[in-house]
Amino acid sequence: MWCLSASKFLKPPARNGVGPSCIGLPAGTWPTTLDFLAERFCTISRDVWHQRMAQGDVVDEHGMQLTPDSAYQGHKRVYYYRAVADEPRIPFDEVILFQDEQLIVVDKPHFLPVLPSGGYLAETVLVRLKRKLGIDTLVPMHRIDRDTAGLVMFSVQPKTRASYHALFSQRSVKKTYQAIAPWRADLEFPLTRESHIVEAGHFMLQHEVSGPPNALTHLDVLEVRGALARYALTPVTGKRHQLRVHMAALGLPIMGDGLYPTLTPEGPMDYAHPLQLLAKSIEFVDPVNGKTRRFESRRVLQGMAQDG
Repeated sequence: MWCLSASKFLKPPARNGVGPSCIGLPAGTWPTTLDFLAERFCTISRDVWHQRMAQGDVVDEHGMQLTPDSAYQGHKRVYYYRAVADEPRIPFDEVILFQDEQLIVVDKPHFLPVLPSGGYLAETVLVRLKRKLGIDTLVPMHRIDRDTAGLVMFSVQPKTRASYHALFSQRSVKKTYQAIAPWRADLEFPLTRESHIVEAGHFMLQHEVSGPPNALTHLDVLEVRGALARYALTPVTGKRHQLRVHMAALGLPIMGDGLYPTLTPEGPMDYAHPLQLLAKSIEFVDPVNGKTRRFESRRVLQGMAQDG
């Protein structure tokens, strides 16, 4: 039901850095578009949709405003601008490490999501960048978790975006991470963890099961200090939560991880104890100009300081 891009329709522009969401309307007998939206998004009250329509935040695929009385038309697209009430300010800033006509590379802090989702809209790297730079065409080339700090690469130009996407789909990008976790002297490093990772029955979790490997990570030790160590992690594949799952499966749960190996109830964010996982470097051959690109995060994990 969710929209895919179509060349004959132009997506409405962003407003203050926030682009619209899109939904495709199925065949149906709803009297008005408002009736459909109120039924489809049952967690959003009819009054909220009524207000959004009244203030011009819901438009059709041609950019025309839809009102609370607009008749329902199946097989059409509807775009809507959303807001998050009382969205908390994330008190950390992203840092732009590199910018040219094609790419922007950002050093992301812990706790800041890359893309809008759930209760985060303005407080995301994407929307912050759009507001700061005035570039509405920005799209992240890959993602890292909200809990993870480090490098995120954004495409600027739609016409070259597919070339950069291909780098990731063809595994032509070398990414390295650092993590702080318990030290196990009984494990021999460097080592490789290869397993089959799937969803674990909870929307937030993944786990390892029997099956052909679909996740591969190389691990090494950079530093040992008492009961803790700083590890270098090089993922070959890009499964969701791959590094966190592999570390936990080895008996090396990453410090500050509230998901693995044990899911803890989500409460207020504890800014004093971030997940000790950092996307440290990224390297690839630029498909546009043929140059070798390498970027490195300036952030440093602090989780071993207490053990010194």
